[in-house]
Amino acid sequence: MIEPQLSSAPNYTFARVILLVALVGVGFGFTVLFAILAPLGREVGLSELQISSIIAASSLTVFLVSPRWGRLSDRWGRKPVMITGLLGYACGNFLFASVFHAALIGALLPLSAYLFLILTRVMHASVMSAIMPASSAYMADITNLATRTKGMGAVGAANNLGGILGPALGGLLAGITLLTPLWVASALALTTAIFVIFFLPASPQPKLKRDQPSAKLSYFDPRILPYIIVGTMMFIGMALVQQTLAFRFQDVLQLTAVETAQTFGAAMGLSAAASLVSQLGLMQRFNLQPLQWLRIAMPILAIAFACLAMANTQWLLVVAMLLQGAGMGLAGPAFMAGASMAVRAEEQGAVAGIAGSCGPLGFTIGPLLGGFFYQIQPDLPYWFTFVLYLPLIVFVLRTRERAKTDTA
Repeated sequence: MIEPQLSSAPNYTFARVILLVALVGVGFGFTVLFAILAPLGREVGLSELQISSIIAASSLTVFLVSPRWGRLSDRWGRKPVMITGLLGYACGNFLFASVFHAALIGALLPLSAYLFLILTRVMHASVMSAIMPASSAYMADITNLATRTKGMGAVGAANNLGGILGPALGGLLAGITLLTPLWVASALALTTAIFVIFFLPASPQPKLKRDQPSAKLSYFDPRILPYIIVGTMMFIGMALVQQTLAFRFQDVLQLTAVETAQTFGAAMGLSAAASLVSQLGLMQRFNLQPLQWLRIAMPILAIAFACLAMANTQWLLVVAMLLQGAGMGLAGPAFMAGASMAVRAEEQGAVAGIAGSCGPLGFTIGPLLGGFFYQIQPDLPYWFTFVLYLPLIVFVLRTRERAKTDTA
């Protein structure tokens, strides 16, 4: 099947701009929680493992339902599924913040708060998980094989621009109250949904007819299996580190809850900025294959994790997060582009759902391991992740690109 040269059409250039602007708002909402969840959880009496398990439950839900949302985007259209996810995010995040508010004022005991936080986060995740599969499939629809990697890099760059704003503004808003960033994130998700409704054109990919089955892919499909292995292991390591970093900042630097949200939020903003620079400065300028980008990114990430394990000053913590951001800025889009380029045009919704579920699977396993290891020894999560990435580097170096005769 020959893919149409959609990216050269002016109306799709406009669609790309609108999609990327919307994803900036999505990136803000996705990252603002990481700046405040650890200190907020400790404020209501939750342990590190309980806080990590909230993210794990949410991520497991996203892992289970993302493939279905990807297939539904083939049937309903990318735009309606994306709007559904944004509205679900706004409502679910509002409920999640409301439970935290009840716990902070003493209306809920820590155990009750924990159970309600799990429930509301799972409800939130079940609908919010529609956003990224629909967005990635939309970008695949308006690009071709020659521009796919740069298109996915642009998706990552937009998310990371939101990721710069999310933790940075989240840290500042936490100075008002620790819950203020969550209220703002809900309002922004609602605003983004309205923006998408009125300005984002419909995807050029035709919707499936009622009696036409949607394409289904297996995680073990040989065309995408190497990327699924890389993505899953990569995100397990990232989640293990990400979920414990706020604890690391608070304990190493001896910070209060508000100081942790502000300091860690600023560091996350710098990490996202490094990711944005690597995507715009490298990925958009050099036309490398996805596996080539992964071979560059994996060693950078391993070095970042070793630095985090040895960090005992704010300077070294920030340097490690800059390296982590730069590495993920290359690895994330390369993983998504590689999986997308391996399949046919009519399978883009399915592959977006499957590839998009690798991150949530990683964030299901990683936070539980991270919380468990951190309670044993604070530097253990980072040494474990460093060791985990060593065979992953070897795997990426030995994997070869498959011929794309079935996609071009």
